[in-house]
Amino acid sequence: MVKSCAILLVLATSVLALPTRFMNTLQSIFGTTIDLPKAEIGWTDPRLNGGRFLDFTTPRYGEPLNVIISNQSDPFILTEAGFRLYYKSIGFSEECLGLHYGHIHKADLGDGDGKKSEHILARQYYFPMWGTCWESIAGGNHFRAWKQNGTETDTGAWFLAVSKEMDSTKNHMIIPDGYNIGRDLLVEAAASVSHWNGRWWQADVEWRRGLLEPGYKGINHAIAQDGRIAILTVNRL
Repeated sequence: MVKSCAILLVLATSVLALPTRFMNTLQSIFGTTIDLPKAEIGWTDPRLNGGRFLDFTTPRYGEPLNVIISNQSDPFILTEAGFRLYYKSIGFSEECLGLHYGHIHKADLGDGDGKKSEHILARQYYFPMWGTCWESIAGGNHFRAWKQNGTETDTGAWFLAVSKEMDSTKNHMIIPDGYNIGRDLLVEAAASVSHWNGRWWQADVEWRRGLLEPGYKGINHAIAQDGRIAILTVNRL
């Protein structure tokens, strides 16, 4: 018993003294692909303060926060009004007739605000005049957005949960591979030159792995995703 306690004490001391090496050892043993949280430029890793890269769709399951818009972007789009104009330029708009369908998702961005409700829900804008109403019927791409502007961390970055969904007869279930597909469609539009009301933008894209575990563990609808997160820096042209 004394010998076991001594071994545990040595292990605990090693963990405290060499956390990075210890975690690397665990990763090599158990095969996890998750990196340790660290300082970032343009946004803060939610895990540094108890947050995560999944929202809270239900108490048990969430949807991936798979796009981040860095605070190194055009300052205009870091405002809510500016962001609403920007996402119109890449094919999204507010919900049909301003009415919200479905329940409110929450997310913990590790900014001191805990689990907070989505700031914005935007849907694919198929055509002028009620374009998002068609998305509500026929399905398509959509995202929820949260701003990292809490009492402890205020980067101003936007965190997006993007996915492509089925039509209303399927209760807007996410399509197979819909988290990856929805994210990639948004990123493709952002990386192209976009414009709205005389303003022009184009995003630089950084793809990151190791922030979000790939697969379907803890994912709403048990739909697997590849674990990649796109970091966008949106530049005014």
